[in-house]
Amino acid sequence: MKRKRFSEEQIHAILKGTEAGIPAVDVCRKHGVHVTTFSRWKAKYGGMELSDLRKLKQLEDENLKLKRLVAEKELDIQALKLVVEKKW
Repeated sequence: MKRKRFSEEQIHAILKGTEAGIPAVDVCRKHGVHVTTFSRWKAKYGGMELSDLRKLKQLEDENLKLKRLVAEKELDIQALKLVVEKKW
């Protein structure tokens, strides 16, 4: 799985940097973030507090685990159907 370069706290700090009146290009250059990435973060996390951002990340992780669990169960169901139909 792809490793995240920035933590929730860092993303929050980068987004709050533009609220202080510093241009977004300067904030991106300072933190080594591409402007496109900054825009995506602003669209997704804009207006959120740090606690909200942490909750969102936690829910996304839980959702990913549940999706994997459902996918595994679907594979089990398909395998059992093949066994029952004797098409293996």
